Amino acid sequence: MMNIEQARSNMIQRQLRTTNVLDEQLLDLLAELPREKFVPLEYRDLAFADINIPLGHGQQMMTPSIEAKMLLSLAIKATDKILEIGTGSGFVTAALAKLGQHVYSVDMDDGFIKTAGDKLAELGITNVTLQQGDAATGWDKQKPYDVICITGSMPALPQAFKQQLAIGGRLFVILGKDAPMEATLITRVGENDWRNDTLFETVIPPLSQTVSRADFIF
Repeated sequence: MMNIEQARSNMIQRQLRTTNVLDEQLLDLLAELPREKFVPLEYRDLAFADINIPLGHGQQMMTPSIEAKMLLSLAIKATDKILEIGTGSGFVTAALAKLGQHVYSVDMDDGFIKTAGDKLAELGITNVTLQQGDAATGWDKQKPYDVICITGSMPALPQAFKQQLAIGGRLFVILGKDAPMEATLITRVGENDWRNDTLFETVIPPLSQTVSRADFIF
């Protein structure tokens, strides 16, 4: 039987701190959020392991270290309006909601929306709007966003996402078709000016959205 609190502590000390995730506010949040509640029951004993956990429909939970590095890079403020593309398990949604003002999370799969909504409600997290739809080329319904978080990989980033960022806004995406993929942070520094920073190499499944390859333009 897994000792949940020991496994949680090991995740913080051995996976996150050793990959230079050292922000104490973020570490405290990841220590408090019950990640195990967002993991499918058959994988509950692996909730804190540094592996991608299958969610069904070809999707996976990112490893704790990738989730943490993503959240760290976005430097989320309490006043931020956040767009999440790919609700998945709802764990990243919960973390974003704890860090920012409001999260608009979009997923193609109604099942993910329902289970994530149930888990967020159980935890009393109310500053989230879950929406079903295809957001592979952007989601302009609540734009502009201070933060955009894309939780599946893309071969390249559609221009619309960059335009939907507020000035000073940050976007995290993992770009590439094959390993290694590049985790990238895009910051809108002016009306027509964006900065791209490559953060680290990794590999994750593609975003489960229907999109024409021709739509992927920088």
